[in-house]
Amino acid sequence: MQPLRRIPLLGRLTVGLLLAAGQLAMAYNLDPDSPESVKSISKQMAEDLVAFYHGNEPGGTPGLLPDPYYWWEAGAMLGTLIDYWYYTGDDTYNNLTQQALLFQVGETNDYMPRNQTRTEGNDDQGFWGLSVMSAAEFNFPNPPLDRPQWLALAQAVFNTQAARWDTEYCNGGLRWQIFTWNNGYDYKNSISQACFFALGARLALYTGNQTYADWAEKTWNWMIDVKFINTSNWYVYDGADVETNCTVLTPYQFTYNAGGMILGAAAMYNYTESKTWKDRLDNLVTGSKVFFTGPKNDIMTEVACEPVSTCNVDEHSFKAYLSRWLASITKWAPHTNDVVMPLLRASSIAAAKQCVGGDNGRMCGLVWNEDKYDGTSGVGQQMAALEVTMANLVGNSSAPVTAHSGGTSQGDPGSGGDDIGRNQPKGPEYEPLDGGDRFGAAILTLLLLGSMVGTMFFLFLDEASGKGPLVQFKGFHSSASAAIATLAAGGGMAAAAAAGRRRGEKEKGVGINEKSVATSGDSGSNGSLRGSSSNNNSAEAAPAALEPVRHGGVSRRRVSNMPIGWPHNPSVRNSVVVAESSSAGASAEEQRQQ
Repeated sequence: MQPLRRIPLLGRLTVGLLLAAGQLAMAYNLDPDSPESVKSISKQMAEDLVAFYHGNEPGGTPGLLPDPYYWWEAGAMLGTLIDYWYYTGDDTYNNLTQQALLFQVGETNDYMPRNQTRTEGNDDQGFWGLSVMSAAEFNFPNPPLDRPQWLALAQAVFNTQAARWDTEYCNGGLRWQIFTWNNGYDYKNSISQACFFALGARLALYTGNQTYADWAEKTWNWMIDVKFINTSNWYVYDGADVETNCTVLTPYQFTYNAGGMILGAAAMYNYTESKTWKDRLDNLVTGSKVFFTGPKNDIMTEVACEPVSTCNVDEHSFKAYLSRWLASITKWAPHTNDVVMPLLRASSIAAAKQCVGGDNGRMCGLVWNEDKYDGTSGVGQQMAALEVTMANLVGNSSAPVTAHSGGTSQGDPGSGGDDIGRNQPKGPEYEPLDGGDRFGAAILTLLLLGSMVGTMFFLFLDEASGKGPLVQFKGFHSSASAAIATLAAGGGMAAAAAAGRRRGEKEKGVGINEKSVATSGDSGSNGSLRGSSSNNNSAEAAPAALEPVRHGGVSRRRVSNMPIGWPHNPSVRNSVVVAESSSAGASAEEQRQQ
């Protein structure tokens, strides 16, 4: 019997080895010189990316990803699906993409939907604007005529953001958050500026309207003045607080910050054909080489968090945008092709090689420069691998169109006007009550109160007592009066104590905030944050809640994309350049005194 007992064990070992071998055999062997190879692998990567999305399924909300993904990343993912159609010609996901992009436009057609505006940042809105701008530039199938058009949506986003340009602190720039109560409102970050800059530059190129170019130039100059762009090495830093008048920089570098500025500079170079913008673009491209590591310094890496395994859910996707935008600039600035394409080619081979995770044996991880799968998977990882893979097709793709070179999307230069200057999110709107409504409400209230009193009376009767109901009621009335008086006294003291606590919290700046910093207990082992199931379950037009409900429990969106532990943990500072404090502008206090 002994040999028989060994058979299951041997069988299990054999099956395990076969599965492991099968997983290794399924690793993508990408040939970047073969469009067929690139398209075939891109098709499978896109299929795995869309598997995370359920907005087009019964009961789902178009344009929303499930927890732990935030609204902005859904907009960015739709941009990847537009790229997929543009590069491969496969229209499998076009209906899904169009449905999602139109469902989330909001009542004023500027990507300020009610179920997001309480926690929406300028960068969040900006990513949706960049996606519909790509739809216009690539002649993605236009929406029905009774729906907002791609170009008009991009213009609406731009218009609302231009109205938020803030000169009270730092002499300009966009704040990270749109509304004052969100943690991060006092932070001006590079990605908000980069989205606005790139959108303005692309609108100038598409429409020929100089006003957009003027705003792009203004944004560039501001980034230089506050030293968010270091002109000695052309690194793009994350941002700064308004409390220091943007003089103390947050020195971390992320791929999407540099990528957004590179994209806008390329569009401005194409629009102006000036040496000034060519030099700016070339310098930024040179500075972006900090994100390429490995034996030959040619594998894209999120250097601020990847080496120390602290990348959060948002950061998992950042390489997708640098990959997307570096490929895009080769159309607007062909001279960059010889610099960026070798980097994208090497990165794409490395990225494809490590896509061996998940139940299907082909899910992609975050780390590309270690020649092995890192054990993570998600929307961001899949999107990044897909974008860098598709970049190999850019040489065979058509040039982005403009309104004067085949563009068909219709614009609306004044769109978004209803949201300009708004400092409160839209809430539910009700018709005023007339006299009949008020009378009916009063009658219903009296009936309800009467029913409650009657029910309570019979509940408190002692059926075993020999006393009649009226005698019991008199005794109950006396006891209840004494209890109410005692409760009122205690409640008054409790209310006074609570009011004192609230005053103290206000003085100390304590309060519930949707985008407060997550504690170390809120993040997973890889720094990923997860929200509750309430994250994305409301319809686009759902009324805004009176209290923040976007993320329940203790999990919160982090204030910044800095690695967890910054700046107190030296182990997370080994891959970034620390910037010295800027001297741009007087302090906020000095400005107030002037």
